[in-house]
Amino acid sequence: MVQFKTVTLRDKAWVDEIVMAENSPSADYNFGNIYIWDKHYRQLICPLGGRMLTKLRYEGKPTFVFPIGTGPLRPAIQALREFAAFKGYPFCLRGLTEKHIQQLEEEYPGCFEYTEDVDCADYIYRADRLSTYSGKALHGKKNHCNRFEVENDWDFVPLTRELIPGCLDMLDLWSEENAGRLDESIAYEHDAIIRAFAAFEQLGLEGGVLRISGRIVGFTVGELACRDTFNVHFEKAEADINGAYPMVCRELTRMLMAKYPDLVYVNREDDMGFESLRRSKLSYKPEYLLRKYTARWKDE
Repeated sequence: MVQFKTVTLRDKAWVDEIVMAENSPSADYNFGNIYIWDKHYRQLICPLGGRMLTKLRYEGKPTFVFPIGTGPLRPAIQALREFAAFKGYPFCLRGLTEKHIQQLEEEYPGCFEYTEDVDCADYIYRADRLSTYSGKALHGKKNHCNRFEVENDWDFVPLTRELIPGCLDMLDLWSEENAGRLDESIAYEHDAIIRAFAAFEQLGLEGGVLRISGRIVGFTVGELACRDTFNVHFEKAEADINGAYPMVCRELTRMLMAKYPDLVYVNREDDMGFESLRRSKLSYKPEYLLRKYTARWKDE
């Protein structure tokens, strides 16, 4: 029987090895996201034959994540099915990409039914386009940045431990100003950001801070999802400052491209079903949406 355990920082090394072997641009698997969202999803993990088994709670119900990694898929699926049967859970897998569906069908043809989780698709962007806002479709973003640069004495610097208290002060203000338009998920996100900052170095997170005359007006945090994709976990800015959000996005991408020569894409994660967030993410013109699916065993 599978022995799941609570996620701790000591798990980072083996999880990172599996995540890099999977080499998926998805935001669902990297260790930082697993760790910082633990309070919300209550994720339990276990290594098995080169794969990572994950159990979590989604919308209050127990479920599992596709077992990423290398090695035979069937033993991992069988272990999860046995665990679900022992606990009396219906067996389903979340966070599947189309590649995962293909793998399941090769191993278990016709045994699963699939439904798309439209609110969970990751928005994937070309890094070179975000770094310049080139082209007619992004001309508005470029204009906002030009105006910001003219009107402000600004800089963008790498996020360090010393800058985190100022980011937290800005986060508190942002949370107060946006509480009315967002549901209870804003509280979970706030907790996740606090958890990310608390273990910033141990998690290997990186990011940047936008300042005007030394005052923090925006910050962003993330980590590599795979060899050519950076996953942005959080991006906050003072919305009433024209151009602040596009500047944070552009400057982080420039910083990352200088550091990672192989970087091609930036994953800015899903829209959580919020129409305003969907419009915002679409306005940056994603290269594609990484669609996610849930697989359910047909006999259950």
